[in-house]
Amino acid sequence: MSLPILYLDDYLVAIHKPSGLLVHRSPLSRDRVFALQQLRDQLGRRVWPVHRIDRATSGVLLFALDPATAQALAGQFERHEVEKEYRALVRGWTDPEGVIDHPIRDEEGHGRPQPAITHYRRLHQVELPEPVDRYPTSRYSLVAVAPLTGRRHQIRRHFKHISHHLIGDTTHGNGRHNRFFRERFGIHRLMLTAQRLCLTHPASGERLCLHARPEPDWQRLCNAFGWEQPNMCAEG
Repeated sequence: MSLPILYLDDYLVAIHKPSGLLVHRSPLSRDRVFALQQLRDQLGRRVWPVHRIDRATSGVLLFALDPATAQALAGQFERHEVEKEYRALVRGWTDPEGVIDHPIRDEEGHGRPQPAITHYRRLHQVELPEPVDRYPTSRYSLVAVAPLTGRRHQIRRHFKHISHHLIGDTTHGNGRHNRFFRERFGIHRLMLTAQRLCLTHPASGERLCLHARPEPDWQRLCNAFGWEQPNMCAEG
C-alpha cells in the first residue's frame, strides 16, 4: 500500500497517515511496518521524522528530506510555532468552545504532571434516538481541536477529563459508545484525525498549510448525521 502524499518538494514531504500505522519502530510494539520505513521505500530515499502522531490517529504527518531541514522543523515544533488542528468525534454535547488546562502525567502515572493545554471549538452536534448509556437518547459532538502542548495521548486524556470521551478510544474512552459506533456505523477506529498543519517553510520562509484528505469513515458519519461535506465535515 502506497502512502498518500500531500506535499513534496526538495526539502520536505507530508503524507496522510492511516489509522493503525506506527510512525517509527517502538520497543513497545512488535509491528513490522512503519510510516518511516514505508515512505523511505516509496520515495527511494532517506527521510527524517520531525514530529509524531499516535498509531490510532490518522492525518497529516511531516518528514524532512535532509538533516538540516529536520533540525529547522523540529525547532518550530519545540517553539510552538506550528499550528496543529485535529478533528475529533466525542460523546456528549461540548461547550461551543473551550480551553482544557489540565496537567498530564506519563501513561504509567510516574513523575510530576506536566503542563498540558488544549483549545477546542464545536463544529457540529447530533442527538440520536438511541439509549446507548443511561439516557433515552445519545448526543455527540464534532470538535476542532488545537493542542498547544504535545503530551502523549493529550487530546484523548483531556476530553476524558471533561467527560467527553473520544469515540473509538479503547484506552481512555467509553466502551458502550464505542460498541454502538462499531455495530451501527461500522467504525472500528479512533475518530481522531490530524486535519491541518501550518508551518514556515524552512527554505522559502513562506507559510505552508497542509490538510488531510477526506476519509471514508468520516464521510460516512457526516452523511449519516447531515453534517457538511466534503473534508472532515468542513470548517478550518
